[in-house]
Amino acid sequence: MDTTRIIRQAQALTIGQVARAAGVNVETIRFYQRRKLMDKPEKPLRGVRRYGRAAVDRVRFIKRAQQLGFTLEEVRGLLALQDGRSCGEARRLAAAKLESVEERIADLQRMRRVLKTLIGQCDTRRGQVACPIISTLSGVVNAEARLGE
Repeated sequence: MDTTRIIRQAQALTIGQVARAAGVNVETIRFYQRRKLMDKPEKPLRGVRRYGRAAVDRVRFIKRAQQLGFTLEEVRGLLALQDGRSCGEARRLAAAKLESVEERIADLQRMRRVLKTLIGQCDTRRGQVACPIISTLSGVVNAEARLGE
């Protein structure tokens, strides 16, 4: 196989093929293009746009970053660091994301405690008119003050 044909094949992916290879929907790729996270190849006259293998890698990078909780704006910053020479900056961004995740975990644990307590109060107040969950959500009683938080 000659080099020209290999190069042509590497650039011969349609948007649908890129989407399938990356495990996303075609609209995801279009969305990334609108958000300037991916380039849109030129469309030849009466032809279809063709993408290289790098487009698949880029989509996968974006999706992995999103799975770790990075926003698309944060992903944009990470994409700029793909040269591999900015590990310190990538580490800083990841550390900030970790701090944010830990704060959300703490909030979720607090919500869990409050809900468990409210559910427990329901179980012990059967037959009474006022439901502790509804009363709390209605603002009749401040949930955190009522639960000793």
